[in-house]
Amino acid sequence: MSSFFKETPFLDAGVDDASERNAFSANRLVRNSEHLSAHDLAMAWDNPNARLHLYNKGEPVLKYEGNRAHALFTLQEASDLGYDAESGIYLGVRNNGPVLAATIVPVEELPSGYTSLDIRSMVVSGAVLAEEVATLGHGWSLLSWHANNQFCTNCGQRSEMIQAGYRRKCPSCEREHFPRLDPVSIMLVIDGDRCLMGRQPHFQPGMYSCLAGFIEPGETLEGAVRREVLEEAGIQVSAVRYHSTQPWPFPHTLMIGCFAQAASTDITMDVTELEDCRWFSRDEVGQMLTREQELKTPPPMAIAHQLIQTFYDVSG
Repeated sequence: MSSFFKETPFLDAGVDDASERNAFSANRLVRNSEHLSAHDLAMAWDNPNARLHLYNKGEPVLKYEGNRAHALFTLQEASDLGYDAESGIYLGVRNNGPVLAATIVPVEELPSGYTSLDIRSMVVSGAVLAEEVATLGHGWSLLSWHANNQFCTNCGQRSEMIQAGYRRKCPSCEREHFPRLDPVSIMLVIDGDRCLMGRQPHFQPGMYSCLAGFIEPGETLEGAVRREVLEEAGIQVSAVRYHSTQPWPFPHTLMIGCFAQAASTDITMDVTELEDCRWFSRDEVGQMLTREQELKTPPPMAIAHQLIQTFYDVSG
């Protein structure tokens, strides 16, 4: 086994939280979701300290002040923008005030001083503070889940939002429904001082990334890593080490980042999944991380970038 895996210096070791480096991970809200009720949501709408995240056709509404964009609005601003109170959900508490999320009545053009931007572009631009990025993702994951789960999967009747937005319940059969979360394993396979990366046809030109795939029922994280790498690249994996996680609100995924020790090296690529797959030396990875070369890694917002960056930093 390589020294990279024996020493495991990439683990947090209680020094700092590697997940904090990933976009959407700086959520500081106190949720208290197990104890929320419709009363808490009603009280929040009456609280002058309440702040709202608003979404127009799935995109966060933003207000720019200089080079910085703000994504939290007062109740009056939300009213001016035409928010839909029926869509409103309670996210948590921050700075002694509740934080809510709601959609606005869809419009093609927002009033002067406001704009909307898709979540990916918002994060890449760096215009919104990391904490607001995290709660925006939190809000959108819940709102999209409610929008796509209006009916009970047990009896087919229309369900109702309860627990201030953290659950739904069917008034007919009383079945409770919980927000969906899709776990995904994302892994950088290591072989000494090189790593395995692939690209899918929809990637930006020249971009290579970690392999990834959904964790299936009855499967461990380690099992998912080994299965996905074998299926996509034909590579056998031995040791698997956890690195960090990233909430990924597209719309409700949790990316679980790992390093995987290669037990074989000959690539047999699944051409239905990948356009290309190859080994990269540490020197090549260093050039790709600058994103100034023809070949490049994902941007820093992505957990894949952090896995690749950690490999480069630790393997030198």
